[in-house]
Amino acid sequence: MASLSPPEETAAAAASFHHRRSKRYSSSTTNGVEPVPDKRHKISPPPSFISPSEIESEFSHHDPAFARINNGSFGSCPSSVIAAQRDWQLRFLRQPDRFFFDELKPNISASRAAIKRIINAEHEDEVSIVDNATTAAAIVLQQTAWAFREGRFDRGDAVVMLHYAFGSVKKSVEAYVSRSGGEVIEVQLPFPVNSAEEIINRFRTGLALGKANGRKVRLALIDHVTSMPSVVIPIKELVKICREEGVDQVFVDAAHGIGCVDVDMKEIGADFYTSNLHKWFFAPPSVAFLYCKRSGGDAGGNLHHPVVSHEYGNGLAVESTWVGTRDYSAQLVVPSILEFVNRFEGGIDGIKRRNHESVVEMGEMLVKSWGTQLGCPPEMCASMVMVGLPVSLGVSSETDAVRLRNLLRERFSIEIPTYFRPPGQGEGEIDSITGYVRISYQVYNKPEEYHRLKDAVNELVRDGFKCSSLTG
Repeated sequence: MASLSPPEETAAAAASFHHRRSKRYSSSTTNGVEPVPDKRHKISPPPSFISPSEIESEFSHHDPAFARINNGSFGSCPSSVIAAQRDWQLRFLRQPDRFFFDELKPNISASRAAIKRIINAEHEDEVSIVDNATTAAAIVLQQTAWAFREGRFDRGDAVVMLHYAFGSVKKSVEAYVSRSGGEVIEVQLPFPVNSAEEIINRFRTGLALGKANGRKVRLALIDHVTSMPSVVIPIKELVKICREEGVDQVFVDAAHGIGCVDVDMKEIGADFYTSNLHKWFFAPPSVAFLYCKRSGGDAGGNLHHPVVSHEYGNGLAVESTWVGTRDYSAQLVVPSILEFVNRFEGGIDGIKRRNHESVVEMGEMLVKSWGTQLGCPPEMCASMVMVGLPVSLGVSSETDAVRLRNLLRERFSIEIPTYFRPPGQGEGEIDSITGYVRISYQVYNKPEEYHRLKDAVNELVRDGFKCSSLTG
């Protein structure tokens, strides 16, 4: 691998940044001044937060040869939570009969109760634990399909979704809604994004199209954080608009929600909300929750898990606790995850804040070096941000973007997703940038990993590299 050492002044800046980052996690002083004991009262020792070395130990199973700046795709799980998961797996394997009858349901209930508190839901039965956000989408869209097939919705009634919805969710909409007679309206969003108002205006236009010719909008499917390109959507405003416009139900797909953005069910006000726990909440893969707002004393109504088993008909939350013999350990470690995140100053909220500050700082460092731009204002990103690539790389197709991603991984040992943006989609762009990378920042990341990315791309530019030279 080529040497990617930053110049001396950059290395010094990185060291300074890492020093500040370390202090965020473990400082026990106030404004740099040691507390003075009051002789009249016994002073409690300051809280002991996790140290940088302990963070490194928790993620020592990561391949040290790689700059892993793609937490958004697959998440990360600390060693202490992996150990807790292994303990649950062994408890099942040691005595499965007792585990199934005495331990599984009450401990899944404990995880649901913890999630209920974190997301500020009203009732525990509004929270179901499922495999991932894709499963949650299938549950909600299955209900929509039944309504079309049973005549409760008219053929041609609309489901409105964002054009940047995740690929598997788009496929689920095709499989459940389009095949059942529903009309699918995709709201075309700009990218790069300059303001939340752009998204709000486009969404209003999409709803108007869905209601054209006397149709009803039966479901609005809205991302909280779009995956690619990554932008934080003004979700509260869009849900409010849906209520004003008479949309039957609102489903928020927040695969990147919990641990990445603020998640409060009472403030958001959606009928359904799903988030993975294995992306930004340190769970092992794979586990997610699906929130279903209680209506008329019933949470979830006619929702059912797509895998039908013995608990069918007992409510979605109960149905989801048993879908056949399988490994449920990822659903059982939520209390252990809470123990881990509470070792950080400010808990999960402190982690979110620091990750956001760090990813913006690293993104701005990259655009300054490459002469490009961020894909959205800093306030519209969370722990991920889109960063424009130099135009000279010649990213001219999705295939180019995939091949460039492979090159960065295989030649430079950098794991990062790449994105092709067809030209002419946004205002204020610089030199028609068509290639972007999405950088993530999680507690285990360090500034030098982003400097490695900077230097790798700059090396390609100096060498006159073009994506057209890549094959296979």
